[in-house]
Amino acid sequence: MKFKKLLLLVAALPVLWSCEKDEIKATLNPGVVPVISVSSQSVVLTKDNAAQDVLTVKWSQPDYGFQAASAYTVLVDKKGGDFANAVSFAVGSNLQKVFKASELNPALLKLGLKAATAGDIDIRVQSVLGPKTTLSSAVSSIKATPYLDKLDLSSNWGVVGSATTNGWNGPDMPFYKSDKANVYVAYVNLAVGEIKIRQDNKWDVNYGDDGANGTLEAGGANIAVKTAGNYKITFDQGALKYTIEKYSWGIVGSATPSGWAAPDVPFFYDPSSDQWRAIATLKDGEIKFRQNEDWAVNYGDTKADGVLDAGGDNMVVKAGTYLITVDFKTLKYTIEAYKVWGVVGSATPAGWNGPDAKFKPDFANDGIWTLTGIKLIDGEIKFRQNDAWDVNYGDTKADGILDAGGDNIVVKAGTYDITLDFSIASKPTYKLTRK
Repeated sequence: MKFKKLLLLVAALPVLWSCEKDEIKATLNPGVVPVISVSSQSVVLTKDNAAQDVLTVKWSQPDYGFQAASAYTVLVDKKGGDFANAVSFAVGSNLQKVFKASELNPALLKLGLKAATAGDIDIRVQSVLGPKTTLSSAVSSIKATPYLDKLDLSSNWGVVGSATTNGWNGPDMPFYKSDKANVYVAYVNLAVGEIKIRQDNKWDVNYGDDGANGTLEAGGANIAVKTAGNYKITFDQGALKYTIEKYSWGIVGSATPSGWAAPDVPFFYDPSSDQWRAIATLKDGEIKFRQNEDWAVNYGDTKADGVLDAGGDNMVVKAGTYLITVDFKTLKYTIEAYKVWGVVGSATPAGWNGPDAKFKPDFANDGIWTLTGIKLIDGEIKFRQNDAWDVNYGDTKADGILDAGGDNIVVKAGTYDITLDFSIASKPTYKLTRK
């Protein structure tokens, strides 16, 4: 008899839950939504006020008609948008969101607003009462002016040739603007072979060197690269001269995989900040920075003040994965803990145990990570953070959309460029391009 009563009680639970949900819907006051106010109808963001509060969005607790625990999200979209691709800021049970300029600025740039130009944005607040009940406020519109937090040093000049990664067909390895008008620099890894300098990835305007004397001629002879390595190429468009010099920066020390000997952990040039960056997994130990894997030019930090000193003291570090940034003009540097994406799997050089082949972040485009020229064999891959399985992605439907903990991705042998796109957090994607 007791068993029958228990069965009746269990059978009744879904009905009771359904009734409870229906009761919530029935008691919810009609037309109730958050009512928002903004602290200003116009905000101007600058690097100088980056750390300051520039905008406050407030709302009162709506009268739902019953006691409700709601979670709020502030949505920001371009004027007239449908909020499908809005930038969202979850605030929990708080009844306001205070924006600092440094927090609001990347959101505005992501929405397509131009730096130093006033644009119109819409703001809305959503109140989530449960899995099926979301209430949205009316839209409040304001004018906002973002600032440029990244440099644009791009040019339409490039290096092409058999010595480059992409050969004679390109795309070309880029030249960047320098602090001198019409003088461009390229930081490239070259194989033994030949190169030329050309415009717009086309042959309409191209330069070689007929006399191998550092002077360029239109349509001139290919420039020979006799030794593979990392180089800095300086191109003076006005004088039609160029130089090619061995050039690289790296991290060396007891904390690095190779210790105090080469190969150093390489820095890469970031044109969005005109700085050099490295992503390094280090052990407890010491490091220094040096040029061209040689001690002729090396830096430490004697005062441990974040400013490099030529030949200075070793820098002590703890084990971890770091983003290391250096401005070799000001000699300022930072070392910060970092989460880096890698590719792991039976198709990768190190198999399922790693270490993973690491992606580089695209600092000019938030959420984009790239890995170029990785050689894979027939097998499977996944993407994960910091060589660990805590955060990993596969592709369950084989549709190019990443799924947390999803199925392994099957690949064929070849050389690939891989792009991970986390710019839309709710719908991350990846792309495999076979060369």
